[in-house]
Amino acid sequence: MPMTMLLTKRRRCLYWVLVLLLAGAALAGLARWHGSASSVLAPEEKPPQASQQRLYADVEFLTALRPARSYQNPTSLNQAADYIKAEFGKLGGRVEEQPFAVGGRRYRNIIASFGPAAAERIIVGAHYDVCGNQPGADDNASAVAGLLETARLLAARPGSLTRRIDFVAYSLEEPPFFATNDMGSAVHAKSLHDQKVPVRAMLGYEMIGYFTDAPGSQSFPSPQLARQYPSVGNFIMVVGQQGQETLVQRVKTLMQAHASLDVQSISLPATTALAGLSDHRNYWRYGYPALMINDTAFLRNRNYHRPSDTIDTLDFARMAQVVDGVLSAILAL
Repeated sequence: MPMTMLLTKRRRCLYWVLVLLLAGAALAGLARWHGSASSVLAPEEKPPQASQQRLYADVEFLTALRPARSYQNPTSLNQAADYIKAEFGKLGGRVEEQPFAVGGRRYRNIIASFGPAAAERIIVGAHYDVCGNQPGADDNASAVAGLLETARLLAARPGSLTRRIDFVAYSLEEPPFFATNDMGSAVHAKSLHDQKVPVRAMLGYEMIGYFTDAPGSQSFPSPQLARQYPSVGNFIMVVGQQGQETLVQRVKTLMQAHASLDVQSISLPATTALAGLSDHRNYWRYGYPALMINDTAFLRNRNYHRPSDTIDTLDFARMAQVVDGVLSAILAL
């Protein structure tokens, strides 16, 4: 074979080898791209779940404060506020205080915000004061623990929020301030109204830690309600006012889809005493949709407002289920 023909043939071989190499590289790159795209588009991994250990630690700190964290003991009340603020501060959101004065004393709401600052808001709240000189494990350390854990889980989730989520820890929910303008939640709700802040919903945690499987452990204020609801106190209740049934039912459905415990709901006239027994009542005044997440308090828990409301009476496994359910509701609203 002439030398020129041999060189030409070798060049052709080298050319095709190069083509095959480039094609292989392109296919490999396509495979890598497809694999990475598949990982991006794959179903979202199961979100982190509430930690019983963290819930316990929060309740343990709050119930150990001596004297109890009531308006009569500003040192303990401020220690509780400082703890909540410090826990919020670990999460990367915007943390602020909302101070207000009552009877010459300074009190504080503690707020942690996530999502776009100017967006429509979802408020999640709980009060950290107690009634009298008692530990207040269920009322309301359980709810504060739920508030903190919900914020932790939200902060741990990837992706951006389209709405602003404000977690608010209130002071002065308990008597003698209950149902007055001095409640911390009344101060907060009024500030939103005065600033014309759009609020999609307010969800208030109020006593979420007491559950029992004992027969006949759940009571109700009327025979009619007793016929409609379980007689065993092992469920959580979503409580709202008539006229806002759509929100109440949706939160119940969303919670039930992500919690293994039973979720019940009720919508009552706002004038009914049982309807507004916590901080959510103050948002109704301004037309904001608001509800309460509650274990039915004194209708089930005989330790209500007593020294026996201690940490050992709480069910942290079911508390964690409540938090998981509420988080799913917040994200879907």
